[in-house]
Amino acid sequence: MEPRSFVPKGAASFRVDYDGPAKDIYFLLLPKLTMLAFSSAVEPLRVANQVANKELYRWFLITEDGQPVRCSNGIKITPDFELRNLPRSSRIFACAGIEPSDSASSRVLAWISRQRTFGCHFGGICTGAFALAKAGLLRDRTFTLHWENQPSFSEFFPGLEPTSNLYEIDRDLMTCGGGNAAIDMMLDMIETDHGKDLAVIVSDMCIHFRSNNRKAPQKSAYSVALSSRNQHLINAMQYMEETIEEPVDITEIAEHAQISRRQLERLFQRYVGTSPVQFYIELRVARAHALLNETDMSVAEIAAATGFSSATRLTVRFKQRVGQSSSAFRKSWADKPGGNAGE
Repeated sequence: MEPRSFVPKGAASFRVDYDGPAKDIYFLLLPKLTMLAFSSAVEPLRVANQVANKELYRWFLITEDGQPVRCSNGIKITPDFELRNLPRSSRIFACAGIEPSDSASSRVLAWISRQRTFGCHFGGICTGAFALAKAGLLRDRTFTLHWENQPSFSEFFPGLEPTSNLYEIDRDLMTCGGGNAAIDMMLDMIETDHGKDLAVIVSDMCIHFRSNNRKAPQKSAYSVALSSRNQHLINAMQYMEETIEEPVDITEIAEHAQISRRQLERLFQRYVGTSPVQFYIELRVARAHALLNETDMSVAEIAAATGFSSATRLTVRFKQRVGQSSSAFRKSWADKPGGNAGE
């Protein structure tokens, strides 16, 4: 393999106090992989090196036979080499796309199992979880894959249940739903390796609004409503958005949507999988989460802006959703380099 530089030139720069070896990342490219998801995983690594002006990461592409692989959009990608044994503790991402149930041959699956036995760490990008599941890597693990392919995945692997989240990190297993979710997953890895400040700069360089929450859903409930084409449900959600600061009774929302409260509850259970009351609360807590992340407003001010009667009430709901109080959540960011308590 010809030597190449992993540190491109760029205008932006950021000092990273790290002089250790670069972390090697291997991408196993399976036929008909999604190029958007793959490039979204690679580019944050390239940008991290560029702004740091040093090799923090190196990346290598693998195909079964060392030949170019064609993506789902028809474009071919040339790999660095074919399947081979990799160094212990290497990070390998299986990259797949459309028709994932047939993308990994028996030889590829045997190679995945062998590398896992040798101590390599694995991840799945887009529908890469199909190959990992066939190789036996997902038992008793938390993982995800693209929402479009989750129904078929559940049919193929009834004992495995993916989450609907953007990405998941379960010990040494990293998986994401594809698309731009791969950026968020890699930003999480970059932050773990080299700190929040570098992750923020890489996110800005990618012109990507980072979710900062791996448990953010791949599909918004609003998109579910749009796909249902039920105008009553869409109108109800829009009215909830408009009344976050001063919440109204669910009966009033139903009247605004021109249906009965019972009909509204049935629509939410059918298309969203929750009650309108719970959805309304989640909507307000999500807004509070955004305000905590993006503003200097106090917790009391955010409580008022999201329709909670007190900061204490907001804290209770926020902790139920995020796992920590609103104040503790903000402090966890403020304690990191470049953080801001905002209170």
